[in-house]
Amino acid sequence: MTTILIVDDSPTETHILKTLLEKEGYIALLAGDGAEGVEKARRAKPDLILMDVVMPGLNGFQATRQLSRDPETAGIPVIMVTTKDQETDKAWGKRQGAKEYVVKPVAAKELLSKITSVLAN
Repeated sequence: MTTILIVDDSPTETHILKTLLEKEGYIALLAGDGAEGVEKARRAKPDLILMDVVMPGLNGFQATRQLSRDPETAGIPVIMVTTKDQETDKAWGKRQGAKEYVVKPVAAKELLSKITSVLAN
């Protein structure tokens, strides 16, 4: 089974994403902030990470950068899932190591398509 780590500080968002992923047959793990996300990624080695940007403490850009520079987690693809919709935000997210960028509110079809695409590569 494919495991996806959801890193988001919003209980509502994590519930929506977890429900969507589990309905599609994925195993969903949860982390409430960037630091917990990095730690869980190192421990659980998920197949993919869905990363929010705006979180207390370590934000999603910082967490993605840490993950992409750590040999233990560099191979785990990250999709940024955030309300930050400026082109500069998207470019910055990709420079930190994100493979894709999805703007909230998330369209289920778009997110699932990007997940499938990223996992295939």
